[in-house]
Amino acid sequence: MAAENPVESLQEEVTCPICLEYFTEPVTLECGHNFCRACIGQCWEGSHTAASCPQCRETVQRRNLRRNRQLANVLEIAKRLSLQAAKGAGGDGVCERHQEALKLFCEDDQTPICVICRESQDHRAHTVVPIEEAVQEYKEKIQVHLKALREEQEKLLGVKATGEGKSQEYLKQTQTERRKIVSEFQQLPQFLEEQERLLLAQLEKLDEEIVRFQNENVSKLSQRISHLSELVSELEEKCQKPASEFLQDIRSILSRCEKGKFQESEKISPELEEQVSGFSQKTIVLLEALRKFKDTLPSALETKRGESLGAHRQGKVTANVTLDPDTAHPQLVLSGDRKSVRWGHIRQDLPNNPERFDPEPCVLGSERFTSGRHCWEVVVGDGPYWAAGVARESVSRKGGISHSPEGGIWAVERDWSQFRALTSPATLLPLSRVPSRIRVCLDCYQGQVTFIDADDEVPIFTFPLGSVPGERIRPWLWVWRARLSLCP
Repeated sequence: MAAENPVESLQEEVTCPICLEYFTEPVTLECGHNFCRACIGQCWEGSHTAASCPQCRETVQRRNLRRNRQLANVLEIAKRLSLQAAKGAGGDGVCERHQEALKLFCEDDQTPICVICRESQDHRAHTVVPIEEAVQEYKEKIQVHLKALREEQEKLLGVKATGEGKSQEYLKQTQTERRKIVSEFQQLPQFLEEQERLLLAQLEKLDEEIVRFQNENVSKLSQRISHLSELVSELEEKCQKPASEFLQDIRSILSRCEKGKFQESEKISPELEEQVSGFSQKTIVLLEALRKFKDTLPSALETKRGESLGAHRQGKVTANVTLDPDTAHPQLVLSGDRKSVRWGHIRQDLPNNPERFDPEPCVLGSERFTSGRHCWEVVVGDGPYWAAGVARESVSRKGGISHSPEGGIWAVERDWSQFRALTSPATLLPLSRVPSRIRVCLDCYQGQVTFIDADDEVPIFTFPLGSVPGERIRPWLWVWRARLSLCP
């Protein structure tokens, strides 16, 4: 490479970064950068904020502008050297044809010319102005455009800042609403259990009242039956006696028969009957309210979210998930359509970018979820070692990672003959059969992940409400000596 031209280097040092011309009355800012006095004044014109250096953006004080005499002296030397170099090399500062200084500018041909060129046939009919005027004119036009572009830039920066602020504000609002929903739904089981306890206690008291009344009524009836049995025996015995004995005390016996006739047993008291009827009515109203609540809640969520809770429970809100090759461990081999991944015996020569897992044999899905409900299925086949679930986008990629919610992972795994949910500590899953397809259901609204055996629709495990944080969540797979595929 040829050595740098010292004259050109000197010219760069004495050129204003704003107007790109030689300095005019050079001044120095507190940060050490130099500008023309007029250029820095125009740059700061109309600004109501603190002044800043156009080159490094450092905040400076306007009153601390210092005239740079040494730079002005160097500028004069640079001009003379430039003129000499131009004359010696026939450069841009001297007309190549007439060896005269280029002091004029042809507006028609848009080129600098010398005074001899002005009188030539080529430029005699053209509009020609002194080169300094042309420079000043076009410099002013450039400054107008420069000012407009800077104003547009500032406006866009303001719009960007406003948009980012609004987005953060909305995210805070949705996070607050998420906490409210989780809190209310967590309190709902407690409220229902308390109502159930109170209703059952009232029902138990009614049972006691009914049993007490029944026992009293049975006791009275038993006494009457015993009395009637004695009277029947006495009358039968009386009928067997001779006439003289039979007629003795006959009126008394008949009177006792009249008194011993069957009397209707006591009915249930009106108060007890009212309690039973009132409790039944209250139960009907409460159960009907609960049925309406269960029936209307999914419809309300469908209206607000645009998704069906029933469909979500059945795994019909599907997401088209693909795998991100930039995150795959070097020993994991992805298919061309990025729908399947297998463990390879040879470590691939891949760039060690920050997104890639190493040494954990993991890969993330390309999709990022922050809201809504999403389901996808993973074909696990008969692989002996694998894990499938979700992970937050900020999950650790390098070194050993914690396969747990604390480590940013919510998943289930197979370790040869054992199936576990990756809780902290892990939860053993006593499955009745080995699943070949796992359905992963992510509910960003409730912060919940559910795993279902997709072959027979049997739930495998559910992480509790609110356990998944409100941030970007991505599909996650861990593969060793196995092959996993995402259903198309």
